[in-house]
Amino acid sequence: MKLDKANWIGTPGDYGDICPEFGKRFSVEGSAAQAVLTITAIGVYEAHLNGNRVGSFILAPGCTVYRERLQVQTYDVTKLLGEENELLVTVGTGWHRGRISADSEDINKMPCALIARLSVKCTDGRELEWVTDASWQVRRSRILFSDLYDGEIYDASLKENPWEEAVLHEELGKERLIPQEGEIICEQERLKPCRYFVTPKGERVIDFGQNLAGYFEFRLYAKAGDRVVITVAETLDSAGNVYTENYRTAKAQLTYICREGEQSYKPHHTFYGFRYLRLDVYPGEIQKEDFTAIALYSDMKRTGYMECGNAGINRLYQNTLWSQRSNFIDIPTDCPQRDERMGWTGDAQVFSATAAFHYDVKRFCQKWLRDVRAEQSENGMICDVVPNFWKLGRGSTAWGDVIAIMPWNMYLAYGETDVLEENFEAMKKWVDYMGADSLDPDLWTCRPEEKKLWGKHYGDWLALDAPYGSYYGSTEVDLIASAFYAYSTSLLVKTGELLGKDMSDYRKRYDRIVEAYKKRFPKADTQTAHVLALQFGLTDDREGTAAELAQMIRENGNKLMTGFVGTAYLLFALSDNGYADTAYDLLMQEAFPSWLYEVNHGATTIWEHWDGVRDDGTIWSSAMNSYNHYAYGCVMNWIYTRAAGIRTEEMYPGYERAVIAPMPDRRLGWLRVELETKHGRISSAWTYEGDEVRYEIHTPIPTRIFINGEESTVKAGAYIFYSRAK
Repeated sequence: MKLDKANWIGTPGDYGDICPEFGKRFSVEGSAAQAVLTITAIGVYEAHLNGNRVGSFILAPGCTVYRERLQVQTYDVTKLLGEENELLVTVGTGWHRGRISADSEDINKMPCALIARLSVKCTDGRELEWVTDASWQVRRSRILFSDLYDGEIYDASLKENPWEEAVLHEELGKERLIPQEGEIICEQERLKPCRYFVTPKGERVIDFGQNLAGYFEFRLYAKAGDRVVITVAETLDSAGNVYTENYRTAKAQLTYICREGEQSYKPHHTFYGFRYLRLDVYPGEIQKEDFTAIALYSDMKRTGYMECGNAGINRLYQNTLWSQRSNFIDIPTDCPQRDERMGWTGDAQVFSATAAFHYDVKRFCQKWLRDVRAEQSENGMICDVVPNFWKLGRGSTAWGDVIAIMPWNMYLAYGETDVLEENFEAMKKWVDYMGADSLDPDLWTCRPEEKKLWGKHYGDWLALDAPYGSYYGSTEVDLIASAFYAYSTSLLVKTGELLGKDMSDYRKRYDRIVEAYKKRFPKADTQTAHVLALQFGLTDDREGTAAELAQMIRENGNKLMTGFVGTAYLLFALSDNGYADTAYDLLMQEAFPSWLYEVNHGATTIWEHWDGVRDDGTIWSSAMNSYNHYAYGCVMNWIYTRAAGIRTEEMYPGYERAVIAPMPDRRLGWLRVELETKHGRISSAWTYEGDEVRYEIHTPIPTRIFINGEESTVKAGAYIFYSRAK
């Protein structure tokens, strides 16, 4: 990284909420063959060389477990260099020093600081360099306030403040500096408003028609000192007014103080989760064309595509894409809008397989898993959020299991063992932790006081069979914990054997867990309990268990009752055990609770709660009610792998070979799914033609194709099959 000669520099005094701007002027005689800027900050930074923005990384250096890992970026700035140069860098609070990490005093109380090196290779062979040191200057910028939760205040009317000498922060050290590992955060889609309207309260509102994470840009003509104050929102209340209570304490606001004349602005060091802009203060006439929403997310390659003959399912698919984009801003978060935005391990575990269909997320997940390991306790516990900004001191079933499930899903999706090699020891520590933490040998059980709200586990979080006032669902937490103990142990055994390790002791442990589970929990009594028994191989009566699950769903009006734990596997448990029709009943259900209920109520992203908006338009709750929460979007994993039938063989991961086993249903009309792999693009399509189903399959690899239970093994190519429709 070549920062050995550079120094951490900061402000000579307390600038308060104002973002500092660091500066360095320098001359380069002759022409430069190459110029490279190496840089990072405590906070988030934005660099400009000679008035041009350096790079496209928004909110650099990203989000990591800062006490151990702080990414350093390198930019080629050759084309920006001149003879006389000025390098300016503003630094905001970001994750490192903002409200989001307020509980993490070990990092949050660190001073704002910058470290950088600019190296130049001249065409005549000379090598020049400038590093951050006491010769740099610093001043108060026009960014008067910036925070991820609360937004930004910018005063364009201010004259430039005088420069001061920067001070050195020798105490900060460089031990935690690491090269850039993750995908950079970039500006992505740009959306124009679909309407401007005035609410019954008289609020002036811009509607982009799409919930997203990012920020917005506006242009206007104004007088110096005029103010723009904009508050964002995800939804409207039942009366049609802007609703912001679900943001809780996050202000999510922008204040802009105008200079004279025509101007435009977008934020520098913050982002928002929003669909609507409420123009609280705005000078002059409002033209919706003057506003643009800009989506921000990690720069991942799109790999999966789906379209079918049902408009609602197509909208649902788009909703899952938008929720992934909104919550894959360097770390996999729960939501992008309220005073949370944490890297919840349970949400990431549930969605990781779906994420790997939509986008190439290997690098994204691999970087975050390194942070998961950095937060892992000595006893093996995986904390609930990573980075652990909230300083939570517990490890919950199905949340901590991300350390086994996500690496395995990445291995299946991309066929590379490095992610398994990196995480094997952490997997083992987690499995050992579950065994050591239990009251019972060969299960994971906990004390009665640990089963209360905010105890050890989250249970089947937000399941609809929960008793009044509970978020936990009715599935016994010891059952869930023991089921995931078995599942993670099985993945550990598979991983170890793939890596050539002796896993005989853990294989024996897995057998004991399964045997103990069957004795302790012989009868499933909730939808989720049935699902886990089927998916994790914890029942000797698969046929009877599947029949009971299907019956429970039918008796409930073809509706699910599952939460975060059960929903991820629910449709698989049905379709893989002879009840594909029932799985489709759930997928196509439009009444509450269902995926299409959200779509029919105007959702453009996945909701945290099935009834985030009720039939009468009222809001479920303000306490915990995100409208951009990807976890339940895991249903798309089923559409990719079961409805379209595309999946990789475990013996040939990464689609070196494939299986295509479609499960058509007339209610979709037709379906086409495409998946870009490192071996080429696989596509599976089917449509109903009278009494027959026509299948069209394109595969670049050897593939086993199953149509109505009949197997065909094919080579790379295009194939068409027909079968009698149901």
